[in-house]
Amino acid sequence: MTFTQEYTCPMHPEIIRAVPGTCPICGMALEPKIPTQEENVELKSMTRRFWVGAILTLPILGGISVELQAMLATLIVWGCGGPFFSRGWKSLVNRKLNMFTLISLGVGAAYFYSLAIVLRPSLFPPNSGVYFEAASVITVLVLLGQVLELRAREKTSRAIRALLDLAPKKATLVVEGQEKAISLEEVKKGDQLRVRPGEKIPVDGIVTEGSSTVDESMITGESIPVEKTPGNKVTGATLNRAGSFIMRAERVGSETLLARIVQMVREAQSSKAPIQKLVDTVAGYFVPAVVTVAIVTFIVWGFLIPASSLTLGLINAVAVLIIACPCALGLATPMSIMVGVGRGAKSGVLIKNAETLETLAKVDTIVVDKTGTLTEGKIQLQHIYSLEPEQKVLQWAASLEVLSEHPLSSAVVAAAKKRGLSLLKVEEFQSVTGKGVKGKIEAVSIAIGNRKLMEDLKVSTEPLASQADVFRQEGQTVLFVAIDGKAAGLLAASDVIKESTPEAMEMLHQENIQILLLTGDNAKTAQAIGKSLRMDDIRAEVLPEDKGKMVKQLQDAGHIVAMAGDGINDAPALAQADVGIAMGTGTDVAMESAGITLIKGDLRGIARARNLSLATLRNIRQNLLFAFIYNLLGVPIAAGVLYPFFGILLSPVIASAAMSLSSVSVIVNSLRLSRQKL
Repeated sequence: MTFTQEYTCPMHPEIIRAVPGTCPICGMALEPKIPTQEENVELKSMTRRFWVGAILTLPILGGISVELQAMLATLIVWGCGGPFFSRGWKSLVNRKLNMFTLISLGVGAAYFYSLAIVLRPSLFPPNSGVYFEAASVITVLVLLGQVLELRAREKTSRAIRALLDLAPKKATLVVEGQEKAISLEEVKKGDQLRVRPGEKIPVDGIVTEGSSTVDESMITGESIPVEKTPGNKVTGATLNRAGSFIMRAERVGSETLLARIVQMVREAQSSKAPIQKLVDTVAGYFVPAVVTVAIVTFIVWGFLIPASSLTLGLINAVAVLIIACPCALGLATPMSIMVGVGRGAKSGVLIKNAETLETLAKVDTIVVDKTGTLTEGKIQLQHIYSLEPEQKVLQWAASLEVLSEHPLSSAVVAAAKKRGLSLLKVEEFQSVTGKGVKGKIEAVSIAIGNRKLMEDLKVSTEPLASQADVFRQEGQTVLFVAIDGKAAGLLAASDVIKESTPEAMEMLHQENIQILLLTGDNAKTAQAIGKSLRMDDIRAEVLPEDKGKMVKQLQDAGHIVAMAGDGINDAPALAQADVGIAMGTGTDVAMESAGITLIKGDLRGIARARNLSLATLRNIRQNLLFAFIYNLLGVPIAAGVLYPFFGILLSPVIASAAMSLSSVSVIVNSLRLSRQKL
C-alpha cells in the first residue's frame, strides 16, 4: 500500500508541504502525515543536541571562570540551541510570533547581557553577575522538553502505524497455473492471486476457486472466522485461517478498504475542531502580550522600584518570556483529536474530521434508514404456512423460484437448500410481471405470487387470508402457493433485523436521543419494525430526494441531527445531516457522503462514537484549562508579583523546566484517550 507522503504541523494542520521543514506559524518541525517505521529525524537531532548541551553545561555549573563559561555557553546556546534562534528569527520575518520567539528572546537576552559584561565590564556596575549558566541550562531544559514532547507525540501516530502494519508486503500471482511472488504494489485489478493458510489477504477481491475460513476481526471486531467460498468477497489485510483459495483482485492500492481507512484516519487527525478557533484567536494575541509584559517587567524591576537593578529586571523579564511559551496551549486540541480519532479507528468507528467528532456530542436526534442499517439487507424466508406437506410446498416453490429473478426468489431457494431439498425439473415456466411465476412440475400446475396472481388463476385464497394478514402485520412479505389450482400454502419472507440493533436502540434511548425511522418501504413493514424497536417516530414510503428534506425540517426545528444509512438513496440525507453515519457494509457513495463510517455496520458503533466524542471534548477542555491556568499563574509569578508579599522570585531555570513539563503534561493527558472505554 503506497501513498504520496506529505508533511504537516501538529498544531496547524492547514500547513501542508511536500518536503520536511518547519511550520511558518508556530515554528514546530513538520511531521509526515502518514507515520512510517523510519527513525524520527527531528527526535534524533533534538536528542543529540540535548546530550551534547547537557555535557557542556556541567563544567559551567562547576564554577569555572567567566571566560570559559562564555565559550561553553556559546557552543550550547548557538550550537545546540541553534534551531530555536533560526525559528525565532523566521517568526519575526513572517510576523507570526510564537513559542520560539519567546525562547530566543529570553535566552538571547541572558546570553548577550552576560557576554557584554565579559567584553565591556566598564559599562556595568561593579560585581555585575553573568548569566551564562541560566542561558545554558534553559537551552538544555528546552531541548529536553522538545525530546519528551516528540517522544510523546510519536505515540499518537500508533493508530495509523498499526493499520499500515496490517497490510502484507507480498502477494502470490497465478498466471496460467504458474505461481509467482510479487510485491503488493505490483498487484493489478483483475489479477488472480493465491492465498495460502496463515497468509494475509493482499487486496480486496472475490474468491474464484477453493474455500477457507477468514479472520475478519480487524474489520468487524468479531473473532469467529467467516467461511469463504467461490463468489464471496474477501478484504485485504484480513487473515486466511484454514484452506487455500484463489481470488480475483477487485480493489488495489488506495482503493482497498484498509487504504481508505488509513486515509480517513489521517485526514481526521489533521483536521481542526471548531473549538480550536478560540485557541487560535487567543494565541494570536498571546505572544505580543507576553513580550509587552516582559518589557514592562524589565522596566519596573530595572529602574522603578527601590531594590531595582538591571540584573533583577533582566532575570524577571527572561523568566516571563520562558514560562509563557504557548506550546501547551497550541497542543491542547490537536493532540486530543489525534488520539481520539485513532481510538475510534481501533473500535471500527472511522471519523472523517474533527468537526464531526465535536458535533456528534451535541446530537439530539438520529434518523435511521431500515434496509441494511437496522436490518441485514438480506431477505430470508421466515415462515411457511402449509395446507399440504410443508416439505413438498417448499420444494416445489423453490424449483419454480430458482428460474425467477425476483429478490424474494433467492430467499425461497436458499431455505430449500438449507433443508437439503433437491430442485425438480420445471416445464412451461412463465414470469408474470408484478404478480409472480407459474409453471408445471411432474405435469402439475404450480403458481407462486401475490393475491392478484391468485385472482387471475381463479384460485381462492380464503383459507390462507387470516394467516396472511398476521404475517403482514409482522412486516413480512407474503407469497401464495397454489398447486393444481388450489391454495397450498404461504411463504412469508422479510429482511432480518441485525442482532445488535435492539441493543443499539436501547443504548441511544438511554442517552435521551430521539430516534426516527425514515424508509422507502411500505407502511406496514415500517410500522412493524419501528414499533418492535421502540422508535420515537416512523416515516414510510419516503422517496430518496425527500429524505434530505425531512432532515432539513428537523434541523429547522432546532434539532442537531445525525443520519445513519447505507445506500445510494441515503446519500442526500447523509450529506444534509449535521453528522452523517454510513454503514461500512453499504455503498461507496454513502461512505463518501458521511462524516462517520461504522466499518462493521453495527449501530452500537453510534453509541461508541458518541461516547468517544464526549470523552475527546472533555479531554480538550482539560488540556485548555490546564494551559490557561498555567499561564495565568505562571506569568504573574515570573513577573514578580509575589515578591512584595513573600519575597519570591522565579528563576528562569525553574521557568524553563515548568514550561517544558506543561507541554508534556498536555500530551500525556491526551494519550489517556487511547485507553478510553467506549
